[in-house]
Amino acid sequence: MKNLHLIISVLIVIPVGCIYGFQPNLLFDVNLNTTDEANIFKAIMGLYLSFAVLWSLGILNPSLWKVATVSNIIFMLGLAFGRIISLFCDGFPSHVFIIGTIGEMILGFYGCYILQREKEM
Repeated sequence: MKNLHLIISVLIVIPVGCIYGFQPNLLFDVNLNTTDEANIFKAIMGLYLSFAVLWSLGILNPSLWKVATVSNIIFMLGLAFGRIISLFCDGFPSHVFIIGTIGEMILGFYGCYILQREKEM
């Protein structure tokens, strides 16, 4: 249970990152028309994949667990916060993003719970 948030995050973030980087229109209503737009999505993919590496290291190496968990909390709640701002500024996105926002909040707050529980042990 200690690594559940990290395992779920890795299993979701790797394919989503690859979709962002190589086929963003596969799941999302996005059309990249310039090299600059494609470059932005590849950079997002790089961030997603690099965080997945850090979380994987935290799963495998107990000395990196806290760093991986804190970064996971910041990553997930940061995404959720940005999506909530977009909800108010831009309106409702597609269902996949609403589900993603809920999932990001669950993973972020679950990470906070696990981090707090580990401190108490």
